[in-house]
Amino acid sequence: MSLDIKKEDTVHVLTGKYKGKTGRVLNVDKGDGRVLVEKINIIKKHMKPNKTYSQGGIIEREAPIQRSNVMLVCPKCGKPTKIGATVVQGGEKHRTCKKCKEVID
Repeated sequence: MSLDIKKEDTVHVLTGKYKGKTGRVLNVDKGDGRVLVEKINIIKKHMKPNKTYSQGGIIEREAPIQRSNVMLVCPKCGKPTKIGATVVQGGEKHRTCKKCKEVID
């Protein structure tokens, strides 16, 4: 189990054009260390007409950003926080908020 940012987490953007905004993680690419965040890092892509986009044209969509440029928002305290780990008796690791010490999942 990875203790990093996961799909469906809420994250806070630390740097760049969208600094200070929060969004929900749509996809995580662990190989490249990138995350796709809802309504963050919007780009315009020129698409030819095809089955998916019958009209074609200019499509706006999210582009991935570096994982190091976002920070997890704790669902309990609502603040951006670092992620800690706690081990329970069964040997399982759980993500914890470093600010309020609550278990995230």
